[in-house]
Amino acid sequence: MNITLKKLEQFGIVPVVVLEDTKDAAPLAKALCDGGLACAEVTFRTDAAEESIRIMTKEFPEMVVGAGTVLTTEQVDRAVNAGAQFIVSPGFNPAVVKYCIEKNIPVTPGVVTPSEMEKAIEMGLEVVKFFPAEPSGGLEMIKAVAAPYTMLKFMPTGGINPKNIVPYLQYEKILACGGSWMVKGNLISEGAFDKITDLTKEAVELVRSSREVK
Repeated sequence: MNITLKKLEQFGIVPVVVLEDTKDAAPLAKALCDGGLACAEVTFRTDAAEESIRIMTKEFPEMVVGAGTVLTTEQVDRAVNAGAQFIVSPGFNPAVVKYCIEKNIPVTPGVVTPSEMEKAIEMGLEVVKFFPAEPSGGLEMIKAVAAPYTMLKFMPTGGINPKNIVPYLQYEKILACGGSWMVKGNLISEGAFDKITDLTKEAVELVRSSREVK
């Protein structure tokens, strides 16, 4: 498995971040690092995303920063040029996946169905995003499809929160969970970075405790 994805597996949780203003990029990165999660998936759905990735990776080189909601190869180029170390897409776009593979960029496309998972396996992927996780059957669905696809690991995102994350983390086929509860938009816009650090510390503790009882 790619070294970047292995790092995400060590973290266990990947904060899914929506940044509307680049001024929030550095303090948010600091809050996550102070909380013990030196990683983030910055969604490429805002005008501030590209520059925010550039700021975070430059000022906090210890962070593993990726770009999410990547829909085109042009966005792949922009994200990687800004410093993104991995690419995440909400669905399975063969053109984007192929482009990333050719350029040796870690890519985690979104899948829900067995057919999409087989496409991922055919293209040589070991990790896929399961999205939207909870509306699509959650952990029970992942366990059901993981049985025939033993070579895949999953990064469920969508509806994951502190109340349901532990069973996910305890399942060996989960690489990491994407979550946004510690980086909610209102916390960022209000500048509540101390609160983000506290929530991040609690998330890290959930990872630690879940792995202790595996």
